[in-house]
Amino acid sequence: MARKASLSGFPEWLPAERAVEQHVLDTLRHVFELHGFANIETRAVETRAQLLRKGEIDKEVYGLSRLAAEDDKNDPNALALHFDLTVPFARYVVENAGHLAFPFRRYQMQKVWRGERPQDGRFREFTQADIDVVGDGALPFSYDVELALTIADALSALPIGDFRLRVNNRKLAEGFYRGLGLEDPDAVLRAIDKLEKIGDDAVAKILIEEVGATAEQAAAALALAKIRTLDTSFIEQVRTLGVTHELLDTGLDELSQVIDAASKRAPGKVMADLSIARGLDYYTGTVYETVLVGHESLGSICSGGRYESLASKGKKNYPGVGLSIGVTRLVSRILAEEVVTASRSVPSVVYVTLANEDSWHEAQDVAAQLRERGIACEVAASAEKFGKQIKYADRRGIPFVWFTHADGTHEAKDIRSGEQVTADPATWMPAEADLKIAIS
Repeated sequence: MARKASLSGFPEWLPAERAVEQHVLDTLRHVFELHGFANIETRAVETRAQLLRKGEIDKEVYGLSRLAAEDDKNDPNALALHFDLTVPFARYVVENAGHLAFPFRRYQMQKVWRGERPQDGRFREFTQADIDVVGDGALPFSYDVELALTIADALSALPIGDFRLRVNNRKLAEGFYRGLGLEDPDAVLRAIDKLEKIGDDAVAKILIEEVGATAEQAAAALALAKIRTLDTSFIEQVRTLGVTHELLDTGLDELSQVIDAASKRAPGKVMADLSIARGLDYYTGTVYETVLVGHESLGSICSGGRYESLASKGKKNYPGVGLSIGVTRLVSRILAEEVVTASRSVPSVVYVTLANEDSWHEAQDVAAQLRERGIACEVAASAEKFGKQIKYADRRGIPFVWFTHADGTHEAKDIRSGEQVTADPATWMPAEADLKIAIS
């Protein structure tokens, strides 16, 4: 991994590591566009009033001001760096609604800034890759299904190994808890959300002592959270718990649509996991979290859900569903775990050597011919001994060295194998695998 920067929480990748990140971004971009998502980019700053309208993370927002300006924390028009891509997207939709065709589907890949304590997987500056579909007044539930399939396709295209997109539905959980007689479902969900960290007994204690549940209600809530299936058999498992509620029925139906489609189109990748309880005050239906199999300690690498009010203006309401991939978090761990590596740190395929100081222009002609056919290359700066030029190419990670001889003939040497062949700059081609930095 890249060496720790002097400013903690602001990662800087070495070239080979940056190549891995670029591969991830390029792959996501390709898959998102295959699914019809249009790319947008929003400004890096918003007004503080816009960012803090729910007052939830005011301590994490980086304010922005000129050095000579007086900092007025109470000025709602003061600027701050965005901490996610959802808030800017909400504003973007409202301001541009007259120019958008709804349902509007977008993807967005940008840096965001969050002033939290840096630790494993958490940064102050990081890149997110979001996809959302937003409607004008209403949004069909089929988009909840489609986004799960899109993310399954995107993550499957990355060299990250196996993963599980874990899906739940807030209506299912809330209906179940209300059917049990627990009238504060948010409090129950907050307790259930701690299951993986503190275990069953500690969660049961919270439910009984802080939420006011009976031992039987706590046991039922925990039993619901234990249900995990790769198909729609979760419905029968929930029914056997003997709880009934209209909202529970709605949640079961919606979740079954997601899992049924996924079991056919992305088998083994999407799981009904009734312990997922993210976004308690934000999401209103489907919720998603994603983990890498074998690297669960990393936490969720992709999460999101359905929200009935992405943004509103007057009587206009814009519901949506979206997911966000923590690109920097994902890349930092796959580099640390050496899940993938780059074949080389530079794009150059060929290093064109100089036989003497007068051959620089001739070498540039060779490089131009190679570049015309999509072969990345660079030309030596000075005519050192060939051994030194070859060593420099090797240090750079460039696989081929090009020689031009006094009689006008050319040779290309693969410095990995030592094989050297006669070559014509107008026709020579390396193996297709060498044309780009390989990520494996």
